[in-house]
Amino acid sequence: MKLNELKPVEGARHYKKRVGRGAGSGMGKTATRGHKGQNARSGGGVRPAFEGGQTPLFKRLPKRGFTNINRVDYAVINVEDLNCFEAGTVVDTALLQAKGLVKKEYEGVKVLGDGELNVALTVKAKKFSKSASEKISAAGGTIEVL
Repeated sequence: MKLNELKPVEGARHYKKRVGRGAGSGMGKTATRGHKGQNARSGGGVRPAFEGGQTPLFKRLPKRGFTNINRVDYAVINVEDLNCFEAGTVVDTALLQAKGLVKKEYEGVKVLGDGELNVALTVKAKKFSKSASEKISAAGGTIEVL
């Protein structure tokens, strides 16, 4: 079998309905749209989620919470992820992005204390959790808050 011999399964393909092509076609005149009304007009029809004038579901549901305009998003990384670096390395945002440990910088990088650290590193970041700074120091490394 060759690519030019491939054919769809019998009954899988349908001809497109050609409307408005004369009375003899059975789909002439109103072109299957019926007489008058919103859906018979050009550009007619309703938007998605329109419920015929009834208050739509998204408006009937209660509103919850709020958006904090002072929220600060950090790219987070755990200390166990820093084990991939050699001892004595200065780890900063650019190096973390180059390694693929941080995808986007956001407002800076925050180091969290999940896992163990086995190498002494100098870590430069915007924020450190208490346990992360303790683990980095315990491993013989230093932290620098940017």
